[in-house]
Amino acid sequence: MIHSKRHGEILRLLKEEGTVTIASLADRLGVSLETVRRDVKPLTGNGSVLKMHGAIGLPSMAGEAPFERRMRDNAEAKRLIARMVAATIRDGESVMLDTGTTTSFLARELLGHRRLTVVTNSSDIARTLATVNGNKVYMAGGELRSDSGAAFGASAIDFVSRFSVSHAVISIGAVDAAAGLADYDLEEAEFARMVLSRGQRSLVITDHTKFGRQDLVQVCGFDGFSELATDQPPPRDIASALAEAGARLSIAAA
Repeated sequence: MIHSKRHGEILRLLKEEGTVTIASLADRLGVSLETVRRDVKPLTGNGSVLKMHGAIGLPSMAGEAPFERRMRDNAEAKRLIARMVAATIRDGESVMLDTGTTTSFLARELLGHRRLTVVTNSSDIARTLATVNGNKVYMAGGELRSDSGAAFGASAIDFVSRFSVSHAVISIGAVDAAAGLADYDLEEAEFARMVLSRGQRSLVITDHTKFGRQDLVQVCGFDGFSELATDQPPPRDIASALAEAGARLSIAAA
């Protein structure tokens, strides 16, 4: 695909999805990350697109909160993962969810379930599932962050530590064969670690763009959870690390 055609394809994808990560663009266009960055540079220079952290978006998206923008990143992949996981949760069961775009997609896929007990630190998830179908929703307290509407800190961790649930589910920012699971924020990593410890089933949900990434704060190694659900097979080294730790791998089919 020549340079000008890639510009057109990049703009088309942005019109459909709002924001797209640089890694996802490279994968979809079949080029290197450096090629994508070179293609994007004139588009950001003339104001056609906005540069964000590891992604680009349309100028019309600038007024949205960061969490709302992230909900558009790889939305179809996240929806597929959420749909697969929701099918493994039965009416009347208990679920603990941390804040994240993929867990928010899961909450929306759980709207057809009844009598769930839900524990979360996410106001988005709480609003989605509270007061419908006989659900009980418990939300961790603390100061809500402006970007995600989620509570963190010692009080939130202490609150969720009192529950034991059937399904403990977290989303994650980075999966690396050597480092395991990691996130960029200390409080988010500490909260996610506690969530994983409270479930009979401990499940990590993440789309394939997080494979091979390394973030600042480790959540746990591959022995810290029982299952990983994603949308594409992970690289061989990550698949081997999962198998060695005895963690199940589930891949959502389109």
